[in-house]
Amino acid sequence: MPGKWIERWREQRPETRLELVPISAAGQRAALDTGDVDAAIVRLPIDGDPDELHTIRLYDEVAVVVASKESSLMAADELTPDDLAGEVLITPTDDVLGDLGLPIEAATFGAPATTEDAIEIVASGVGIVVVPMSLARLHHRRDVDHRPLADDPSLPVALAWLRERDADDVQHFAAITRGRGARSSR
Repeated sequence: MPGKWIERWREQRPETRLELVPISAAGQRAALDTGDVDAAIVRLPIDGDPDELHTIRLYDEVAVVVASKESSLMAADELTPDDLAGEVLITPTDDVLGDLGLPIEAATFGAPATTEDAIEIVASGVGIVVVPMSLARLHHRRDVDHRPLADDPSLPVALAWLRERDADDVQHFAAITRGRGARSSR
């Protein structure tokens, strides 16, 4: 979806540069507060006082289980929490989901620094990692696969910006994410 929004921005506002800046889930509020970004696509809930932000919920993301292609888990089209009983869950330090209450075994080694590192470990056949589908796709490898986690909690994604930074350009981008054009009524 973000690619579609960027294309619409460029069509409607070619004179205004739109710069994409990657931010971590842990740093999303700080990026808004410091003015590093005017608006951000964030994972909810976001830290801090929600009354200081405008947020537009964009979509809910699916949680997926990433495992080695050789794992018996990959035989299913969808996995339930019960399917994961006894599996070793690798949770990176940049985890965005938190405790999902799955019936898993904790890894006996330190947490990898990044989701990418966790997926590399999973590729070797050691354990599983549970991440939003977008992260599974971002860090896709030929030696891993993923399956949706049934009955997963919703993983809301939103556009957020500070109320004090409620400028016309931010409002225009918000309108694009809602499917409205430059001449649409609000």
